[in-house]
Amino acid sequence: MTTLLINSIYRATEGEGIHIGIPQIFVRFQGCHVGCVNCDTKETWDFDPSYTKSLDEVMEQVETLSQNIIKRVSITGGDPLHPSHVPSLIELIKELKSRGYFINIEAAGTRIVKDVFDQVDFVSYDFKTPSTTVKTSKELLLKFLLEYGHKAQIKAVVADKKDFEATFDAFHFVKAQGSVPIAPWCLTPCFEPGEAFPMNRFQQVVQLNEQFGLPFRVIGQQHKWVYGPEAKLV
Repeated sequence: MTTLLINSIYRATEGEGIHIGIPQIFVRFQGCHVGCVNCDTKETWDFDPSYTKSLDEVMEQVETLSQNIIKRVSITGGDPLHPSHVPSLIELIKELKSRGYFINIEAAGTRIVKDVFDQVDFVSYDFKTPSTTVKTSKELLLKFLLEYGHKAQIKAVVADKKDFEATFDAFHFVKAQGSVPIAPWCLTPCFEPGEAFPMNRFQQVVQLNEQFGLPFRVIGQQHKWVYGPEAKLV
């Protein structure tokens, strides 16, 4: 029997990236070793076996939430691409595809998992900025874009000018390689739990983007504006 570590399954409107505003079902895996210091879901880090669900249980919840109306699923975490998750993740993707779901997966930018990326419809691939304290390999990013840029976005959380400049450096590195498939790069101004809406930070990111020639789309986290930065399952 296929089992998965699942933190939560819920229906919500996509709050970030180029698909912002689209209703979908989120399947959030439990367990992550990436360790971004500004992660807003640290409760998903532990590989806690009490979160175990069978594939049938997961699909039952997805179908109940879908009501045969919402046929989009976003697989997130935690880190759904951690090697311990991948075998059961592949089985989940196969089952979802057999039932006609469009599948997005949130990728931490630490690995390329061909068996997963080949099957999903869209990959949201993180570029980790300095404020996360996690480093994204520019060479791995380039490899990802060459293989999957036709169905992807690059997403970076930006807390300050240093984060912006690091993202621009990676963008320039990729662009300098020549014919790389075009994928949108989205900057997400950081909005930390417990803080008031950071208007100045948003304005700074928009202004930096203008100063550097408008290479990015600046898209905030809509769900945090609507429900507050600490709300879950929204």
